Amino acid sequence: MSVLSTLAARVSALVHPSAAADDLRRTSHEGFLFVHLAVSCLALLATPLFLAFFGAPQPWQTLVFLFLQAPLAASLLLSRTGRLRQAEMIVIVAILGLAGTLDLAIPGPHPAGLTLYILAPLVAAFTLDAALIVAAAVAAVAAFLIVSLLQPALVQTAASLTDAALIVLAAIAYVTALAVSSARSQKIRTHSERIGASRHETLSRTLGDLVLRHDRAGGVLSASEEARNLFALAPHDLIGRGLFERIHVADRPLFLKTIADALADDQTAIATLRLRTGRLGSSRNGFEEPIFAWIEFRARRSPDQSDGALLALARDITRAKHHEEQLEAARAEAERASLWKDRFLANVSHELRTPLNAIIGFAEMLSNDELIPASPEKRKEYAQIIETSGQHLLSVVNSILDVSKIEAGAFELAPEAFSLPALADSCCDMIRLKAERDGITILRSYSHALEDIVADKRSCKQILINLLSNAVKFTPKDGCVGVDIIPEGNSLKLVVADTGIGIAPRDLSQLGEPFFQASANYDRHFEGTGLGLSVVRGLVGLHGGTITVESAPGEGTTICVRLPLNCRSVTRRGEGSAKIETIVRRPRALPNMRGDNQAVAKIA
Repeated sequence: MSVLSTLAARVSALVHPSAAADDLRRTSHEGFLFVHLAVSCLALLATPLFLAFFGAPQPWQTLVFLFLQAPLAASLLLSRTGRLRQAEMIVIVAILGLAGTLDLAIPGPHPAGLTLYILAPLVAAFTLDAALIVAAAVAAVAAFLIVSLLQPALVQTAASLTDAALIVLAAIAYVTALAVSSARSQKIRTHSERIGASRHETLSRTLGDLVLRHDRAGGVLSASEEARNLFALAPHDLIGRGLFERIHVADRPLFLKTIADALADDQTAIATLRLRTGRLGSSRNGFEEPIFAWIEFRARRSPDQSDGALLALARDITRAKHHEEQLEAARAEAERASLWKDRFLANVSHELRTPLNAIIGFAEMLSNDELIPASPEKRKEYAQIIETSGQHLLSVVNSILDVSKIEAGAFELAPEAFSLPALADSCCDMIRLKAERDGITILRSYSHALEDIVADKRSCKQILINLLSNAVKFTPKDGCVGVDIIPEGNSLKLVVADTGIGIAPRDLSQLGEPFFQASANYDRHFEGTGLGLSVVRGLVGLHGGTITVESAPGEGTTICVRLPLNCRSVTRRGEGSAKIETIVRRPRALPNMRGDNQAVAKIA
């Protein structure tokens, strides 16, 4: 045992420093050096015996001796450079050279040569290198065919058969030694993998993250048990392409890029991905919706190839991501509130200045004895101007309060049954004076025999007034404004159409925003705060209705509001303003809006 220990220590000292720190590589190098140094030493020890019995060697015998010393050269190369693959290639080439020499020197297909041809790919198989195995097999077949063509077949002699038997026995001993060395290396490999897996599992439990080992293609070689706690997945669910197939389709290119970046250098590559967990969401129509978790995926090239090409950590950041989204939503809401405030200051100050100036000016005239007109009619006219200006201010303030209540969710509805056509008549009468003054015709084509609607009457009146006021405001002289109410299933469709200036496509998407007016600026030709449609949108949303706007520049506008017949039955009422669906096309022509067993009524 002491002799073997001494030899093992001497062989270990020959291992190149690059392999000394790695147990698996050191064991492989030691096994190669031990076997092949033994082969060369035995050949050297046999040389004196050969010379004593057979005398001076023939040229081919000298060549055989040189091929038997090739393992020594391979061992020296391995010890000096640490290049195991190149050393193995030298040995395989020496085996094929030895086989060819024997076949060419001894006539006929020599059994020893055949054995060596088979031995070459067998030795390559112990390297576990597919390219080297294929190359050795191809070279062995090619060498055998070439030698077979170069020499004629001849009956073997007893001496050649004896030599062949010895060579076959030597080959068996060589392969056995390689097998023992390979088994020892495999044992070390298994032990290293077990230690590595244990180390990764301990690391995973300490960090609370999922630890993964990847190959160069991104496939998972192993996954820690934290996969169960974090994502309700068994580790084997992630092996191979399991992880890749569970990553959200939209995030897969980023995952592959992260793997490539980690392999490219020694930096840690980081990506935020969505991973389909083993949990399932609510069942809908027989389909169980999968649940995705946000993960922070960190990958880095492994310094120890026994651990795979890459080591990665997957951390569950779903809560942090949701918190970030909430912060983004809050930031967007704050920016929206700031914009709302800016619009309020810009539009309301502009809108309030004119009536306030009128109220202050005419009130000062009426309160000053020197400025008060002597004519009672003139004083009455001034008082009416003050009242009109005050009513305008009151309407602006009420609109602001309504928008604020709707935005805050504090607007309360008082549903009751009433006739929507009768309410429409009342609203048309209120708008009639302004329409007459502007030379605009109001048309109505709805039937009074419609089913009563259950809704907040005040809100519906406000909806009609705002829609009619806007239609009249933006319709030029000699234009038309039409009102229609159409039953449609369990809802009523309220349509207000005009032949006005229309809305540009770029402005349609912003309709219903507080204080927004199409092409709004301080020298605009139309008065108003831009709150009308915003109030309509909020009130329709509270009733569970929908809004559709159809318009084109110079072609007029048609606004369609759908309200349920009974707003008490709406389950999603009060969840925010109604979404406005916009259509960029020419509205239907007026006055032929609709005939419903009654003629179109003209109000003007």
